[in-house]
Amino acid sequence: MDAIRKQLDVLMGANRNGDVTEVDRKYSDREVCRLYLAGLCPHDLFQLTKMDLGPCPKVHSLQLRKDYEEAKTKGMHNFDRDLEDLIERLIVECERKIQRALKRLESEDAKAAIAISVSEVTQTPEVLELSKQIKEKLKEVDAFDLEGKTDNKIRAQEAVEELRAKRADKQAMLLLDAFNIDRASLPQPHQIHPPLAPVPAPNPPDPRTQEMINEKLKKAEDLGEQGLIDEAQRALEEAEALKKLCVRQEPSVDSSKYTAADVRITDQKLRVCDICGAFLSVYDSDRRLADHFGGKLHLGYMQIREKLTELQVPVMFDHSSIKKFSYIWHQVQNSGGGNLWLS
Repeated sequence: MDAIRKQLDVLMGANRNGDVTEVDRKYSDREVCRLYLAGLCPHDLFQLTKMDLGPCPKVHSLQLRKDYEEAKTKGMHNFDRDLEDLIERLIVECERKIQRALKRLESEDAKAAIAISVSEVTQTPEVLELSKQIKEKLKEVDAFDLEGKTDNKIRAQEAVEELRAKRADKQAMLLLDAFNIDRASLPQPHQIHPPLAPVPAPNPPDPRTQEMINEKLKKAEDLGEQGLIDEAQRALEEAEALKKLCVRQEPSVDSSKYTAADVRITDQKLRVCDICGAFLSVYDSDRRLADHFGGKLHLGYMQIREKLTELQVPVMFDHSSIKKFSYIWHQVQNSGGGNLWLS
């Protein structure tokens, strides 16, 4: 029920029922999600994936986010540090996953641990332009949601999905080109299993079976002359069934010839995505790679990495902040460099 409620909140807004308490709520209330206010809630990132955290237990409201952003510009509150700490933990965990994957590949075959930088290969001007268009469309989605224009919001969301699919296809082709170069430097895959022997011709039926087949064919012919089409058809089917009793036996496969080495992960020539840590094979098709780039796991890690970069941009101080910093620095100098507690 909570998951359905959250999906309705995303589509129609948290105050879709005109709840008065929602209108009266403040962004600083404890039940409001501070991470969402700061721009990114982890519960929204990996829905329907193995990392799904479920619906967020706290309130998500675009109106409260707008109120928070206005208060933030006035220096009243800033929840960026909370979000930055969370994102850093998620990225550290992802980096550990990537290193474990590389180590696992390297233990099997050093060449398999070669990691093509997905982020570098797929960051062309066209891809960056698509990413820019996606961000602009997402802002439109929020604006329509805030204004209660559900139809416009749905159309904007559809445009976002189309742009993401186009970007995923472009990224897939770029990585496929890089994989083709990588694949050319690899030895051709070894033929693990010898080709099957030529299939022998089917054995002729034994005399008794052949006699029964002839009887069924003669019966079908007689029934056909009498106009009994259905009965004649059944007689022909019985004759065909008797013929199949004599078909060749398929060559049996000796399972003892298969070993663990035949199915090693290195036989797939895997590479590790440096964005989300997923395995990618150099033999993957462009469609499979596009599914990876358009997947929620990859998009989620891509989003948190972009958000971290945004949060770590050097802060530009305004005039009042500079005056306050100058006053504090003056106090520190006068105190002889001793400890000074700042509030």
